[in-house]
Amino acid sequence: MNKNINIALVGLGQVGIFLYNELNSKKKEIEIKTGKKINIVAISAKNKNKKRRFNIDKKIFYSNPLKIFKEKKIDILFECIGLSDGISKKIVEYALKNKVNVITPNKALIAKHGDHLAKLAEKNKVNLEFEASVAGGIPILRTIKEGLATNKIKKVYGILNGTTNYILSEMENSNESFEKVLKKAQVLGYAEPGNPKLDLNGFDAFAKIRILSALSFNIKISKSKCIMEGIENIKLEDIKIANQLGLRIKLLGISEIINNQLFETVHPCLVSKNSYIGNVNGVMNAVITEGKPVGQSILQGEGAGPGPTSSSLLSDLLSILRGNIKPPFGISYNKRKSIKPFNNQNYSNSLYLRFEVKDKQGVLSLITNRLSKFKISVKRIIQTPDKKNKKATIVIISHKTTEKNIKNCLSIFKKNKNILKFPTLIRLYN
Repeated sequence: MNKNINIALVGLGQVGIFLYNELNSKKKEIEIKTGKKINIVAISAKNKNKKRRFNIDKKIFYSNPLKIFKEKKIDILFECIGLSDGISKKIVEYALKNKVNVITPNKALIAKHGDHLAKLAEKNKVNLEFEASVAGGIPILRTIKEGLATNKIKKVYGILNGTTNYILSEMENSNESFEKVLKKAQVLGYAEPGNPKLDLNGFDAFAKIRILSALSFNIKISKSKCIMEGIENIKLEDIKIANQLGLRIKLLGISEIINNQLFETVHPCLVSKNSYIGNVNGVMNAVITEGKPVGQSILQGEGAGPGPTSSSLLSDLLSILRGNIKPPFGISYNKRKSIKPFNNQNYSNSLYLRFEVKDKQGVLSLITNRLSKFKISVKRIIQTPDKKNKKATIVIISHKTTEKNIKNCLSIFKKNKNILKFPTLIRLYN
């Protein structure tokens, strides 16, 4: 690689514009550490004149990012658009095919097309780096690829979305509703101001768990259907009841090998307040790996916001500038295997079930009988009457049962006139 490195940056949203400023302000530091001189020779975004956090050099602005490669010699492309398809995929493919190194924080793109793009990078002997796609500023991907390379990892799990973790923590701390805390998160820049759906519904964390699975188990990215639930249905009432039980609600991403099959899931979990994961609060992320011979490893750090993301992007830049060309997923595409998915219907958990019911005789026995019929045995019941409104809240903690039993059982409660709302279900993480 030449001493003078030309960089193109496409996408000037929250992350892109922060990265642009970091690249400009840390040029000397990067040069000292790598012996290479970096030059941002092209930038691109939807709107040239949009008001941004930092000023941009409009002389190097391109409305059409694909034109950059026809007019400039590019060594490294930063893709910060964030789409799983469309222009994000097109420009990364084009760059790799033309022997341009690519760095991206785009977890949606990597989770969907990572295998295809990795194959292209290897074929053209360039790097595809995506450290910033998982867990913000935590160097988890490099840790798995390099630090834990000789270990056989069997499980990886954790809190992978800073937005949802902030919301759940703040609901507990402030005693405010989901809606109020979400607005607060948007003002602070922890949640997308327009549409934060992909954080809230679990998709963001799920894309990350798919990337972690591929790296941890040396497999191709799974395409199988998995359990994916977000936090949109978690109420302040659930946070308070969990607190009484010595528990906290966390959105966890979980991936493990069970009987040589791949199990991946993202859903809210009730965890002990005394556990490590139960005390990872605010915008913090934490990733826990379990392997041999290392045992358990934990990495924790900020997972939301442009600062931590830019830190990982710059780490990838330094890796490339130091001359490391390596397979994007740690080992070559041809050596990564496909693996059979675990049957999600056999996944088992203890359950927290919250029912809003009419306060009348026989409703509790109706619920427990139904649960019993579907092999869900009751461990604990908390009943709170609301005499004024002739209602009651019934919370049931169950013993372990399978997803199949849960699905069949809950479908019955949709049709009962004494059940006022479809029950809230949260799995306990043991």
